[in-house]
Amino acid sequence: MNPHDTNTTAGSEPVSSRVLPSRTTVIGALVLLLVALGIVVYWLVIGQYRESTEDAYVAGNVVSVTAQVGGVVTAIGADDTDFVHAGSSLVRLDDTDAQLALARAKARLARTVRQVRAQYATAGQARANLAVREVALARARADLSHRRELVDAGAIAGEEVRHAEQAVHAASAALEAAREQLAGSRAPIERTSITTQPDVLAAASQLRDAYVAAHRTDVPAPVTGTVTRRHVQLGQTIAPGVPLMAVVPLDELWVEANFKESQLRHIRIGQPVTLTADVYGGDVVYHGTVTGQAAGTGNAFALLPAQNASGNWIKVVQRVPVRIALDPQQVARHSLQLGLSMRVSVDTRKREGRRLVVAGGATHGYRTDVFANQLSAADALVAKVIQANL
Repeated sequence: MNPHDTNTTAGSEPVSSRVLPSRTTVIGALVLLLVALGIVVYWLVIGQYRESTEDAYVAGNVVSVTAQVGGVVTAIGADDTDFVHAGSSLVRLDDTDAQLALARAKARLARTVRQVRAQYATAGQARANLAVREVALARARADLSHRRELVDAGAIAGEEVRHAEQAVHAASAALEAAREQLAGSRAPIERTSITTQPDVLAAASQLRDAYVAAHRTDVPAPVTGTVTRRHVQLGQTIAPGVPLMAVVPLDELWVEANFKESQLRHIRIGQPVTLTADVYGGDVVYHGTVTGQAAGTGNAFALLPAQNASGNWIKVVQRVPVRIALDPQQVARHSLQLGLSMRVSVDTRKREGRRLVVAGGATHGYRTDVFANQLSAADALVAKVIQANL
């Protein structure tokens, strides 16, 4: 037998009997290798700069609508889910008593203006009377001087001189009385005009109070938004400050993302955020910005915070609310509602910012102007009443 024809060697098995890896196994191994490599690359490029959570919810302002005066509800202008504009009437109260008080205040101001006009006329009369008394005194003094000359010449008796002296004393006393009368007449109106006289100012203030009270029987929407939490009913007698309903401005929303305390290390103010809402799924992606972190964990502000000073203790990872501002244009295109669940992912590449808002940092502010014109309208009514009685 030719030794070159054999397929075996000493201490080895035939080549045909070896197990070779199949093509499927090779492909599977390559796929796993690529997946592992992709995961590593993703972590190095993106993953290590991302902090994500699903414990995030849409938040916003719930503006309470309350009446500033009490009364009986006669009309309700909107119900839950209605959209209202700032200043539109939401609740009307019976204004009978307020209108009567307003009418009395108008009459009081008109009467006061006329009384002040009479005081000005009285002061003018007192000035004229003072001028008359000054003339009378001057005449009495001249008559006394003339009679003294006649006494020296022996033309008249000395008794007439004494009568003339008495007339001078009487005219002088009358002049002094006229001066005091003028001072008394001028005291209420001195250095004032009719519109700035104290009695007129007091009556005008009462008219403003009555006008504002009558105006407040119409309760307006403080902001533009959607009505919710309506509690008020027709015929109900309400007291000032009782919540009647609420208005939620859905164009001013933000997200509160509750991150674990271990995730806050690299989260900074100003970092970009991508968000998705469960209501839209992954089809709609929102873009936001980190604007700040709460002053404490959620447990710190809980109604019944945990007390770990006694007994057994188990560490629980705390969560801190992080406020994320949303793009208003995106919210306008894809509206959101309070409390909706969000998925949040923060890009933490830029870590030079601050973790907490400090003095001089950006703050959030809100205001409403629906009550701004009440006093100006009252001033216009006061001016009209005064002008009508001048």
